Amino acid sequence: MSLVPVLLLGLCGILVGGVITLVRQGATKFSIGLVATLALLALAGGVAWMLPGDS
Repeated sequence: MSLVPVLLLGLCGILVGGVITLVRQGATKFSIGLVATLALLALAGGVAWMLPGDS
């Protein structure tokens, strides 16, 4: 198993924590949406990296 999906899923967790912090601090919806989008992209990348395929 590669290290990349673990790093991407870890990054997703950090970004989700950032989203929670931004919501608690009353940040703008744009900044919350931006960080949440980055978290979703990291999650999707980590999961996609683990899917079986031709490699």
